[in-house]
Amino acid sequence: MPEGQALPPFRLLPQKTPDVIMTRKGDAIYITPRAAPGPRPKTIPHALDERAAMHPDRPFLRERDPQTDEWVTLTYGDAKRITDSLAQAFLDLGAGPAAPVMLLSGNSVRAAMVILAAQKIGAPAAPISVPYSTMSTDFDKLKHCFGAVKPAIVFAEQLAPFAKAIAALPAGAFKVVSAGTGGDNAVLAYDSLTATAPTPAVTAARDALTDASIGKYLFTSGSTGVPKPVPQTQGAMCSLIAGQEGIRDNARDPDYDPDRIDNFLDWLPWNHISGSNVNFNGALWNGSTFWIDGGKPTPALFHETIRNIRDANPSVFGTAPIALAMLAEAMEQDDTLLKAFFKNMRSVGYGGATLSDDLYDRLQALAIKATGRRIPITTMYGATETQGVTMVHWEVERVGLIGLPLPGTTLKLVPNGEKLEVRAKGPTVMPGYLNDPKKNAEVFDEEGYYCLGDAVKFVDEADANKGLIFDGRVGEDFKLSSGTWVSVGTLRPDFVAACSPLIFDAVICGQDKDFAGALVWPSPAAAEQYVKAAGESAKGFAALVADLARKAAAFNAGEQGSSRRIKRLIVMTEAPSIDAGEITDKGYVNQRLVQSRRANLVQALFAEPLAPGVLQL
Repeated sequence: MPEGQALPPFRLLPQKTPDVIMTRKGDAIYITPRAAPGPRPKTIPHALDERAAMHPDRPFLRERDPQTDEWVTLTYGDAKRITDSLAQAFLDLGAGPAAPVMLLSGNSVRAAMVILAAQKIGAPAAPISVPYSTMSTDFDKLKHCFGAVKPAIVFAEQLAPFAKAIAALPAGAFKVVSAGTGGDNAVLAYDSLTATAPTPAVTAARDALTDASIGKYLFTSGSTGVPKPVPQTQGAMCSLIAGQEGIRDNARDPDYDPDRIDNFLDWLPWNHISGSNVNFNGALWNGSTFWIDGGKPTPALFHETIRNIRDANPSVFGTAPIALAMLAEAMEQDDTLLKAFFKNMRSVGYGGATLSDDLYDRLQALAIKATGRRIPITTMYGATETQGVTMVHWEVERVGLIGLPLPGTTLKLVPNGEKLEVRAKGPTVMPGYLNDPKKNAEVFDEEGYYCLGDAVKFVDEADANKGLIFDGRVGEDFKLSSGTWVSVGTLRPDFVAACSPLIFDAVICGQDKDFAGALVWPSPAAAEQYVKAAGESAKGFAALVADLARKAAAFNAGEQGSSRRIKRLIVMTEAPSIDAGEITDKGYVNQRLVQSRRANLVQALFAEPLAPGVLQL
């Protein structure tokens, strides 16, 4: 928009505006929403069966057939029939509350049916990060996860990619279910199991479920130790739905159409809260059509997401900031993609990391170009241990907010050094890690609040209804040798935005050093453009680095104080490793782990005299 010209209005969200109560007890601040939780299903399996009864022929799941490349559709009625049959087969195989069903392969229609069928009989589903089986050489994390939950059944959609991983698990301790061919006679065919005739035992098992029944085990990323199994109870998953229903206000949106069926397009892995409990369960509860995106925000796979956007015309889209950055780059160069994305879009969501101001502005410019209005860009904040506990459920002019607590949840803010540490209590919070009383004693405070390890601050201390801002991980911040604190949670996104679109993320270093430095990853799209323009890889990289140095220097020139300036940086050529835990499936970079794994680069960053490859700004 030209400077000085008024921005167009937002497309309004069908959600209530903020209304919270803030109280104090000692140094602690408590924030509780006035709104009560809304309606919810008894359990997730009940939600499926109720939707199937209401609209059996409505499309529920869509995915591309790997053979024909055409979209195949599973209706809500199909899903009930298949899950009933699978549930009976799993009962016959010994699955149940103490005998989970583990999934090694990623998102698919069959994986969805396995997860829902297991829950229907009270057998926790345990989807495992795919890299644990396909990118690992020792399978240590996979074996740890297996030992923690002791599944009766292991599902792998195709056998070949997971054969070595399955062979690394205790022989004879479980049954293997697969839709693939090969292997030995011990492998049970998925299609055969879906032909099992259900008995009244399936309905009886479903109706015996309570809020305390464990629907899933989702594992933490393992970035601060081995992955920890977090029980996802039916009560917690359904209370998340109730919290979102509590802020629903359809009358607020003049474009709201009660007969409209939302289209979700989503790639986020189901071994994480966002993809599994927020997006998938939310689509199911709302009777939406969930398009399974086979793409990912990587140079090799993002073209698939772009192709799927053209077909799905999603009305709801939530993803990681790294994916939104790649999407913005693509839409800035392709008007047909721009129109396809915004054709039905009601709001854009992000999570897992902070969105930069630069990316926010680019997305709004694209929304205005496509629709004439700004698009609400929202986020939900939480953890594997808590589900979503806060949400930005109103139109905001800036990024960095985590919103305010959902109905049913209370936030407790406790001073921690110069920051406010955030803690949460409510029905979405886990009862405790599986079989880990020592860790449970560490993560809950004396009032039973779960300590998330993050910091927040108020947009306006005089008005809590303006929301909370993410203020970094408490454990990521550090002091320079001068004793000055560096807030990584705010410096990192600001620096990345200033260097956009040349880098996609950065790791801020400088513990006990005289200044802050950064390890940065170049944007694959930008690197490709520079190489193409130069006609040679080395020359293209050198040109990118030179332009990056100018952007970084300009950022420093606009900042005051050593805690906000990057004095040196290294452009890394090795991509962040998911298998090593440097980056999660959702794109969140673990600052501490990267520095530990790449200690040689951190050492070079601060070496005297200046080391080769280090840029002095």
